[in-house]
This record gives sequence, structure tokens and C-alpha cells, in this order.
Amino acid sequence: MAAVIYHPAYRSYAFGDDHPFSPRRVEMTLDLLSELGHPVETIAPEPATEADLLGVHADYYVRRVKALGAGEEVADCHEYGLGTPDTPAFPGMDEAGRWLVGGTLTAARLIAEGGQRRVLQLGGGLHHARRNFASGFCVYNDLAIAINELTKRGLWVAYLDIDVHHGDGVQQILYEDGRAMTISLHESGRYLFPGTGEIHELGSGVGRGLKLNVPLEPFTQGGSYLEVFEEVVPAGLRHFSPGVLVVQAGADAHFDDPLADLMLTTRDYEAIFRRILEWADVYAAGRVLFTLGGGYSFRAAPRVWALLYLVMNGLPVPETLPAAWRSRWNSTLDAPLTEAFHDPELGDDAVPARDEIAQRNRQVAQRLLDAASAYWF
Repeated sequence: MAAVIYHPAYRSYAFGDDHPFSPRRVEMTLDLLSELGHPVETIAPEPATEADLLGVHADYYVRRVKALGAGEEVADCHEYGLGTPDTPAFPGMDEAGRWLVGGTLTAARLIAEGGQRRVLQLGGGLHHARRNFASGFCVYNDLAIAINELTKRGLWVAYLDIDVHHGDGVQQILYEDGRAMTISLHESGRYLFPGTGEIHELGSGVGRGLKLNVPLEPFTQGGSYLEVFEEVVPAGLRHFSPGVLVVQAGADAHFDDPLADLMLTTRDYEAIFRRILEWADVYAAGRVLFTLGGGYSFRAAPRVWALLYLVMNGLPVPETLPAAWRSRWNSTLDAPLTEAFHDPELGDDAVPARDEIAQRNRQVAQRLLDAASAYWF
């Protein structure tokens, strides 16, 4: 069985009742798995230390996060992305962030010390946070901190980001690092936050050619997504020969997500998760660390993340959602939950210009591989 990292303190990472980055998404996931007869046994992490944070983040930035979380006034906080409508300050912000970082660090250490090969961190995935800047609901970058921990222990890391938004913070922090390959599939920054993640962003110095971005057209459906996924990811892994995969498993590329425009279904996510696990076995001796991430549809994200748990553990995927679970959560949601676990297949006419979108995505993937492979030898 895969090890699962979680602590109730994760719920304290909350920007307010109306903010889309809600801890309720994970609560729904855990409750769904329990109703399916698979109550999750979790490993409790410790919060990250300040020394852990300072391996990635600037000390003056951490001081400001702590001060805001303590209710102090920080006049220049907006210059660091803090206290904005996007990433508002909240009481205990530093401690809440350190719990999530601690969870991802615990997962990394379990793998590095040889005790586990598959680990699921039921939180984290805060891929937009930069060294000295909060962004996109992300205060501390748990992923970059955990990747640094793994590389310090001698494991080269392939970071795979399937969140609909570009993993810009992880890329920025690791841009010159030759021990980490980053691969991000995301809706093109021409249309979506954070506006980065073009194919020319290949890294620098010894990291040149190791930062791969696949900016996808809006309304990309599962068939096209999986086509470029299969073309780019194994090519990068074959070249890099990682010791471990770290995966940010955001659920916001789902067609029901309110903050983006990709068109994946739960069946597409199941196929993606199965392929990642296969690639971990082939290229990384089975070592893989998954975190969560974005995913702002209460109808979709809990199913996607429950799928991830089921697939990681070789458990069957049910046809229907438990009636008790739907009844319990429907009273808290604006739109009713579906009865089926999997989405219905989207028809060929679900997206205008479907073939043209797929062709543009193919061209992007080929241009990326042409550019990156010039640095592979």
C-alpha cells in the first residue's frame, strides 16, 4: 500500500470561506474513500522548521509571513505577494504553511530513506510560491523544498506538474539546477494565470534543457492531452534517468473546474495516473511522490483525488458514488454531486475546432522536444 501523509492541521491553511482554495476538498476526498470502504490510514508529519524553509525562501520573506500571521502590520507586504485578494493574509499563516511543507518533506524523507516507494501527500502542491513572493494561493513552496531534500540525499528528481496552471515557482527556484528536471503541462499562459510556461523556458546553466513546458490550447480534451503527454514525458525521463518522480496532481484541468478551460474527464485522470505509475516503475525504480494542488470544483476534485488513491493502491474504481456521501455533502454545495463516479464521455462535438486544437498541441510538443533535445547528450 502507498503511504499517505496527512494531518488535521492542514485545514488551518485556509484563506476564508469564499476563497476557492478550500480545505473542504480534501475532507470530501477522505470522506468519500471512507464511504467506499477504504478508510485511509495516514502518517502524521511534523511541521517544517524555519531552517527547512530557508533552504528555499529568503529570510526577509519568511519574517513577513510570520509577522502577518501574527496579526502585525507589514507595510510592504504587497511587494511580496502577501495580503492580496489572491493570497490574503490569515491568522497563523506561517504555521499553516509549515504544516503543508512538513507533509511533503516527510513524504520525501520516507522515499529517500528507502522505507517507501509510493507516497501520497494529501495536501501541498503549492507550486506558485517563489523564493520571496507569494502567488496563486501559495505561500511556501513545499515542492521545491522537498525536491531540494531529495537531491541533497543523492536522488535526481523529475518533477511532473499536471495542474492546469504552469508550475512557475518550482521552475524558477530550480531553473539552474541540473539535478532536477521539471515538466509542466498546463493551459497556455497566453490565456491563463500565471502567464508563463512557454517552450523557450528551458532552464539555464547546467539546468538548460531540463525545464520542459507544454502550453496547451484552451478547451484541450483528453485525447489530445494524453497524446502530447505520451510524447513528451517519457522522452524527458529517458534522457534524465531520475531517481524519483515528484508529481503535482492538481485537479483543475477537469472540464468542470471554474478557474480554467481544459476539458479532462475523470477517465482521463485515471489514464494519466496509471501512466505516471508505470513510468515511475520503468524510470525511477518505482519511487514516486504525489502531492495535491489546484482543483476548485467540489464536484470534480474529490473524485479525481480519490481516483489517485485507488489507482496508487491497486483498488477497484466504483461505478457509483455512495448515496450517503452525496447526501452529506450536497447540503453544503451550490450544485448537486453526480451519482456516477466517472464522468460521461464528452462527445466529439463538445468542443469547436477540436481537431485544430489537437494539431496545435502536437506542433507545440514537437517544437519543445526539438528545442530541448539540442541540449541532451
